[in-house]
Amino acid sequence: MPLYETLSRIGYPTAGIAVLIAVWTVSCRIFDIPEAVLPSPDQVAAAFAGNLGLLAREGWVTLQETALGFALAMLVGIPFAIAIANSRPLNLMFYPLLVALQSVPKVALAPIVLVWLGTGIESKLAIVWLVAFFPIIIDTAAGLRSTPRDLIELARSLKASPWQVFYKVQFPAALPFVLTGAKVAITLAVIGAVIGEFMGSSNGLGYLLLSATSQLNSSLAFASLFALSFLGLGVYAVVELVEIGLARWLPVRPAGH
Repeated sequence: MPLYETLSRIGYPTAGIAVLIAVWTVSCRIFDIPEAVLPSPDQVAAAFAGNLGLLAREGWVTLQETALGFALAMLVGIPFAIAIANSRPLNLMFYPLLVALQSVPKVALAPIVLVWLGTGIESKLAIVWLVAFFPIIIDTAAGLRSTPRDLIELARSLKASPWQVFYKVQFPAALPFVLTGAKVAITLAVIGAVIGEFMGSSNGLGYLLLSATSQLNSSLAFASLFALSFLGLGVYAVVELVEIGLARWLPVRPAGH
């Protein structure tokens, strides 16, 4: 990647953040906005620094819920996607149902899950799994079905077994789709964890945000929001690193793409 492009990717977002903070600060000063309504950036930074230990402890809880729920979604979603992509009866039976269920707001399901599983970590994992499962299975199934038929027929003509066709041809061709689904799912997993904590919890960044808001401690509430943003960026970066690690198994893109 050229140096100019690298600097642009870093410089422009940094400049955008600086402009946003400047506008935020000036607005708070000019309009004399109370801290309970909208704290200034320096007040949020002070709350973040002053509650760093608390944010780290609650963030660890949210991170565990996110990671475990996401892992469960991957473990269930990928095999299920393989099954429906390679079986016409299963595809006809379940794919329309999956598309329909994906459109159901997961927030509406959260109270039901809470009744079934209680306020422990089980309900949080179930909600995270619900929001992360659908992008994984739909993208993976789409990738498996988009494998060029010529490649599959070529492998079969070389006497490859069904397992070899899947392992050597079909799954590597679908891997970019799997990773795309994983990137979407990991960001939704953070949202799912927060939804679960909003609905019923005594710890986690979602609970801390709700608690700070109820006490009109807007600085801590904004600090919790920023902690959630950092957590989301962190888990997304992990998936990006996995993609880089799998680069040699990904299909080679044509030059210029």
